[in-house]
Amino acid sequence: MSRTATLTIDELGLRGDGIAKTDTGQIFVPYSLPGETVTAIADGKRAALLSVRTPSPDRIEPVCAHFETCGGCSLQHLSEEAYRVWKAGLLEKALSAHGIDTTKIKPAQFCDPHTRRRAVFSAIRTEKGIQLGFQQAASNHVVDLDECHVVTPEIFGARAAMKELLAAFLPTAKTVHVTVNQTLAGLDLAVDGKIEPGDVEKRAAADKLRALGFARLTVNGEVILAPRRPVVEFGDVVVAPPPGAFLQAVPAMEEAMAGLVTAHMAKCKRVADLYAGCGTFALRLAKGSTVHAVEGDGPALAALDRAFRDNSDKRLKPVTTERRDLVRRPMTAHDLRIFDGVVFDPPRAGAEAQAREIAASTVRRVAAISCNPETLARDLSILIQAGFKLKSVTPIDQFIWTPHLEAVALLERTGGKKRHWSDM
Repeated sequence: MSRTATLTIDELGLRGDGIAKTDTGQIFVPYSLPGETVTAIADGKRAALLSVRTPSPDRIEPVCAHFETCGGCSLQHLSEEAYRVWKAGLLEKALSAHGIDTTKIKPAQFCDPHTRRRAVFSAIRTEKGIQLGFQQAASNHVVDLDECHVVTPEIFGARAAMKELLAAFLPTAKTVHVTVNQTLAGLDLAVDGKIEPGDVEKRAAADKLRALGFARLTVNGEVILAPRRPVVEFGDVVVAPPPGAFLQAVPAMEEAMAGLVTAHMAKCKRVADLYAGCGTFALRLAKGSTVHAVEGDGPALAALDRAFRDNSDKRLKPVTTERRDLVRRPMTAHDLRIFDGVVFDPPRAGAEAQAREIAASTVRRVAAISCNPETLARDLSILIQAGFKLKSVTPIDQFIWTPHLEAVALLERTGGKKRHWSDM
């Protein structure tokens, strides 16, 4: 039952919500800050902020007019210094909870506004025309964006053109997701949703695409038109990612992560790159090591393999590929016996089963990349218990004003008898 309450905010939670500790338990209040006294409508453990009676000295004016409505950013009201301390602290809390030495945490690296080259928008045709933006938090409502301080100017500047293109084939009242990747050839658009454009709509979309200058349009996996081949660079290796491909969000942060990984693997002759995607790390590692790239996404793996073959002038060492669902069928300790280094970059759920196999293997160096500090800490704990030493872990913030945090952990096992995961 909802009620209006006056609450004192004690701390900022892992998801960026203010937390009020009451006699009946914790209440989470979005857009509030520690030390504030607020009025909110409470409904169980959640509350909607009505007003701030006593503001925090760390409260600032959000840079975007859509803040609190578009569902994209959650922390624009927090000062930059306080935000950075809180964001880096997410990793420290996660490691501490698993008893991992937090002195190994390196200074965090932060991206700038207007640098995200990949975005997944929502779009819908209404009586007002095409609405393009992000979905409001806990709602299906698409907030039509007039400004955005997260994506690159190239992506946001194409907003009107994207609407014009979508108007050629998007039916009324059908919400779709539009993945936009900024490539060297222009914007690559992949539309997914419960729509079935006919031949007339496809021809109209192709004509619009050609006129508007986008590199490629796909709808539910079907290429409607690709006037230019979308390509990106991993280091100096040119890659043509498949439609809607996962790319690291901010190029500068990708370079920072890749630099940490490649330096750690510099002495390894054979490296297994697990959850390899299109080759973000594998193709850079191939400058100095023989690489075996393992990935469950067929199109991504094909793009990686094609890039290796097309970049013969880059003097890459051999890169082999294997399509494999690493969640259901991780690389075993036996599979890993021929490698002296392993890189893994799993989804948010982490790589628990894979970490146990690495722990039982003869691998000496590991680079673990994660977008979830909590599952990273769990996976690191498995490796540390098996004799690996944590050399460093670096927080990487490429999702500004959100609770999402990347990290790169580097581990090494220098000697001693391995412990099998079943003994732990």
